[in-house]
Amino acid sequence: MSDKTLHLFSVLAIRAPFTAVQQAWQEAYSDRPLAIDWNPTSVIEKKIADGATADAVIVTAEAMDRLIAQGLVKADSRVELVDSPLGLAMLPDAVAPDISNLAAFKQALLAAKSVCYSLGGASGIYFQTLLKKLDIAEEIDARATTIAEGFTAEQLLAGKADIAVQQISELLMVEGIKVIGPLPPGAQKVLSFSGGVFTRAAEPAAAAALLDFLRAEKAMQAFTAFGLTAR
Repeated sequence: MSDKTLHLFSVLAIRAPFTAVQQAWQEAYSDRPLAIDWNPTSVIEKKIADGATADAVIVTAEAMDRLIAQGLVKADSRVELVDSPLGLAMLPDAVAPDISNLAAFKQALLAAKSVCYSLGGASGIYFQTLLKKLDIAEEIDARATTIAEGFTAEQLLAGKADIAVQQISELLMVEGIKVIGPLPPGAQKVLSFSGGVFTRAAEPAAAAALLDFLRAEKAMQAFTAFGLTAR
């Protein structure tokens, strides 16, 4: 691997559109290959706490606040990237329930044989609090399918769940499923993602250039195609 390789820690939410973004980056910066470690924000924070580092990092806005406060990421390097709404997915031939309002959404979850969500991802952590808020945590969790990390929609294909909950950009990473819509008002939580350069980055200037590149029009077009919006 080139000694000019840029190392990036990034959330899974932008992995699907990043294929096109990375190709565009390599065309513009052929001497700067990227090595990307994809994980949920919670896993990235744990790795950093254990001493791991890279050149740049993309995590939730709240996690970026913490990394900057800890002196691990340069405050003046922070770049606001994209917002990501949560949604539901089912198999293509499934009859999509009404999820247009909070009451209908709640009933759809209760009617499901099994709802899949991620325990480690930001979407799953929020979903657990939402279930408690809706007072249906006990009923849903009695037959829920949970995964430590990764893509919840894969459990639809495995026959282990009939509804998957995650960020829409992550649901779209899995071929052979359909997104039936975003969570309705009152249930929705839009997750925001920020990028920054590590204080101990080996290639700080190039890392900053990468984050600027992610805000450019070509990159944002790729993000938009996967349900993400520029911040």
